[in-house]
Amino acid sequence: MSRIRGNGSIFQQSGCTTWTISFYAANGRRVRETTGTDDYRAAQQKLRARLVQVDKGERIEPRRRQQVLVSELYYGLTLHYRKNGRKSLDAVERRWKHIKPFFGDMPAQNVTYDRLDKYVDQRMRDGAASATINRELSALKTMFRLGARTHTFMLPVFPRLTENNIRTGFIEQADFDQLHSQATELWLRLFLEIAFEFGWRKREILGLQVRQANMRTGIIRLDVGTTKNKEGREVTMTNVIRELIRLAVAGKNPDDCLLTRQDGKPVKDFRKAWQNLCIKAGLGHMICRECKKTITGEKCECGSEKLKYVGRFIHDFRRSAARELRRAGVAESTIMDMGGWKTASMFRRYAITDPRDIKAAVEKRQQVRAELSHDFSHDSASTSESAESTANRPIN
Repeated sequence: MSRIRGNGSIFQQSGCTTWTISFYAANGRRVRETTGTDDYRAAQQKLRARLVQVDKGERIEPRRRQQVLVSELYYGLTLHYRKNGRKSLDAVERRWKHIKPFFGDMPAQNVTYDRLDKYVDQRMRDGAASATINRELSALKTMFRLGARTHTFMLPVFPRLTENNIRTGFIEQADFDQLHSQATELWLRLFLEIAFEFGWRKREILGLQVRQANMRTGIIRLDVGTTKNKEGREVTMTNVIRELIRLAVAGKNPDDCLLTRQDGKPVKDFRKAWQNLCIKAGLGHMICRECKKTITGEKCECGSEKLKYVGRFIHDFRRSAARELRRAGVAESTIMDMGGWKTASMFRRYAITDPRDIKAAVEKRQQVRAELSHDFSHDSASTSESAESTANRPIN
């Protein structure tokens, strides 16, 4: 605590970064007032001004607490993400587009469970999935927790919906061939090849720079700190990938993005392009959220423009690569290193067994049993009699 003129002080309350001043008014009443700033010099000036008012005998009106808006909390969240180098800032910005119309201009202290419940109801009416709504509520909850460090308000209880979004799709070789045949841009063909061969995450592939693809050694390297688990890794290019990279790096500097569009701009997000690609390849379609009919245009016959994509997802490449590498006999530890799975339990969540794998296992088991049965048929008669007597032995 720092004293000023013996009858005033400046301090920070627990969990706050802004300064609070304390002094005694002319009537002997103690006054505490938040300055709203983390600048100590500014807080000193505020305290001196108040003490001058006290010396003059002026009435000190208590400063009304300013109500912080949810939009201000959002600014604090984006600042936190930028300072800490969080890679999901763009995802937060997308979620804010839905949160802002409902809560943006609302004082944080007015956000209650009931209002949050109404928001959930509205988003469900818009056709948003439970997982999507949960991510939006999670972003809003983080805003409040960060904002509570510098502002005073009650933290509301946030609802949470039950999710059922487990995806088990795979990209088969025939599917990949269809996608590749419909991909006309160089960056998209290169993305498909890397995703299908190595199972890297979308953000890892899009973040590749020219310097990370060594044409001399044929190595593609992910730098330490650029991946989800912060660990670096590298793989060897296939012949197809090597040729596509040779075309992609032409005329670029080492720090330029490897995957760029025809106008030279880096590829950041291509959800719509992916959906269109899958639809052209016969691996996806759009349905109306209102009448649930499959549509081919931008609008349903019922007049609704609320559409939902149904089909393959980019993340299906990750499961497919894990399964195909395992089928090829690659050691699990090597697959984990290539794909960036940090724990065996996490890897097994992705390397989901395809129903055809189970069918093949059963058929193989039947084949082994048939071979063993054939071998037994050539055993001695005594062995057969023994087996028959054992089979006909009564069960106690």
